[in-house]
Amino acid sequence: MTDQPVQPASIPRVEELFQHRPHPRIAQRKHEKPVKVNDARVGVNGRVALIITAVVGTMWCAYIFTIIALISLPAAISSGQAIVIVAWIAQTFIQLVLLPIIIVGQNIQGKAADKRSEQTYNDAEAILSECLQLQAHLQAQDTVLDDVVAHVKRHHEELQKLAARVGPATA
Repeated sequence: MTDQPVQPASIPRVEELFQHRPHPRIAQRKHEKPVKVNDARVGVNGRVALIITAVVGTMWCAYIFTIIALISLPAAISSGQAIVIVAWIAQTFIQLVLLPIIIVGQNIQGKAADKRSEQTYNDAEAILSECLQLQAHLQAQDTVLDDVVAHVKRHHEELQKLAARVGPATA
């Protein structure tokens, strides 16, 4: 065992050990909004389809189509032919009436999907904000840790100087 002063191991600053690099998507995301169902419709054909879907995809349109289909029901029944009655059910009633009802259901599902998309986007924004705050907190801790290490090094150096002046400790 020697009485030589112990040199502290070189302790790197925290900034030397880790450098935060934000993901490029974070900056890109600031300029975007969540995607909605209506965002996918582009061009003239898309706008025409949207208008037709909006008109046909209502329960009022389903009621009107039901009345139109029921107008031909007496003729189908009076024919007495099973094939005509089945054809009326399949081709007239089901296709004509169910079309707008299905569109109404799809519109409701689209709105629900938009709402989920908005909520997911907002949740992601909240998580990102929390992570950025956590990153700032960790950087503040890094600064404090670096200050503590520097303080300990200064005290260690002062103790070594004192030990050199006083001499080795005796037990």
